[in-house]
Amino acid sequence: MSSEYEPLIHDKHIQRSIRIKTKAILDELEAKAHEEFDSSNHPTDDSNHETPAVFYKSWIRGEYSTVLSSLPSPRCRFFDRHGFLHIPSFSCREEIIAMKQHMQHLVDTQWDPNQTDNKKKTKTKKLSVFRTDDKQIQEQGSDDYFLTSATNIHFFAESRAMTPQGDALLDCYQNENKILALNKAGHGIHLEPGSIFHTYTTSTKIRHLVRDLGWVDPCVPQSMYIFKQARVGGEVTSHQDSTFLYTSPKQSCLGLWLALDDATIENGCLWVRPGSHWEPTRVRFARNAEHFGQDVVEQRGNVARGDLKKSQMIFVKEGAIQGRHRQGSSSKVDDWVGKIPKVDGMTPWDGLLECGFIPVECKAGDLVVFPGELDHLSLPNVSERPRHTFQLHLVEGEGAGVTWAESNWLQYPKGMKFMRLNE
Repeated sequence: MSSEYEPLIHDKHIQRSIRIKTKAILDELEAKAHEEFDSSNHPTDDSNHETPAVFYKSWIRGEYSTVLSSLPSPRCRFFDRHGFLHIPSFSCREEIIAMKQHMQHLVDTQWDPNQTDNKKKTKTKKLSVFRTDDKQIQEQGSDDYFLTSATNIHFFAESRAMTPQGDALLDCYQNENKILALNKAGHGIHLEPGSIFHTYTTSTKIRHLVRDLGWVDPCVPQSMYIFKQARVGGEVTSHQDSTFLYTSPKQSCLGLWLALDDATIENGCLWVRPGSHWEPTRVRFARNAEHFGQDVVEQRGNVARGDLKKSQMIFVKEGAIQGRHRQGSSSKVDDWVGKIPKVDGMTPWDGLLECGFIPVECKAGDLVVFPGELDHLSLPNVSERPRHTFQLHLVEGEGAGVTWAESNWLQYPKGMKFMRLNE
């Protein structure tokens, strides 16, 4: 357990203080999301009964002219203005239980921590680990098991559940306890026909929500089950999802973050930085042409023909940007990539609040929705309670004039397309 986070569990005064500050910020955000289009600010000309035009700025559609009666829904306006949306009770208890039970079944039947490659029946030198810190390239950037997870269900352990050599789980996570050592499973969970995850992904409520937020041709390139297990669930550093799911000519990633357990400041809930979704993508997690060969990258292939000693993936900087930190903070957004933003002399949580982040605590079944350029993170889970989530990532498809980047790490086999929600 990291001692710097222990007060989040034991100190009720700290917890209450964070929640009071967060509520005040959320109340302010709610007011701002709707005051701009309050009818009292746009009076109708009674002489000719004309309703004045207003300009609306949508994250996915851009700015356009409309009238008050045709404005997007209130939840869409909050989403576009602040870059996230918290929807309580999006999934029922039965759906949550079914997801957790099916994932337990998948882990029991498909993950052998001592034999990652089930098809070849060969042991690997080390288990596949998922991390988001300065060792991310070392892990995901040189792991075929990660690369081939695009249309499969692969499993990735927590580094803190491993032996120092990285070749086995600690004894306390062996056998029936192995699920407690997992960081995530991905990235083709939604593709399993007939499963609860497939049913949820293609449900009417998902389609209606995505359409309401303005997506025209939503496609699902990936899904993830994040375990965030008690005591070992690692931090997820400051990042934007568009870093990993890049599209052109515009960014179009949409994250759907479903809480399967109560997510609180004690067990590593999501923290978001409202308004940061209008900032450009900071870096791209891209295929390294030196490893794959430029022709393979352009053809979206997975068989490398370049220098195999080079890393499979690299971070490509998109350009430094000045952070929107509050007055008095010396941090820059560009310096936060792969880190938890901190402010000297402050606790980790006070530093996050100072840098503009707020926690989004959820009940099991709540959904958090946010676009790909929103800056977000989560702190380690140092509590005794797990924090499972199921996450979908959507992008606009060709029907909306948007193209999936050939340099993205995730590429489907030739001839296989992303699941389209409109079909």
